[in-house]
Amino acid sequence: MLIASSSGWQIGLVLGIAVVAVAAAIVIVIVLLALRIARQAKTAVLAVEVVRAQTTELGGIAQINDSGVRILHAARSLRKVAVGK
Repeated sequence: MLIASSSGWQIGLVLGIAVVAVAAAIVIVIVLLALRIARQAKTAVLAVEVVRAQTTELGGIAQINDSGVRILHAARSLRKVAVGK
């Protein structure tokens, strides 16, 4: 009986250390993944800034589209007059 009771705390200690080691490994993996996500997010933010800078020049695109539509309608009208349809 004495041997069984003296080895019980050793088993408990080993199991406790194993649980703490597994928990520490999980936390380390989570932290490494969080750092990786943070790096990727930083890259994405920089890419979005580049896209934003490139697309701000398209401020007059509505006017350009409107002019294009007017030119298209005028060309169709001229074709109808020229062809007779």
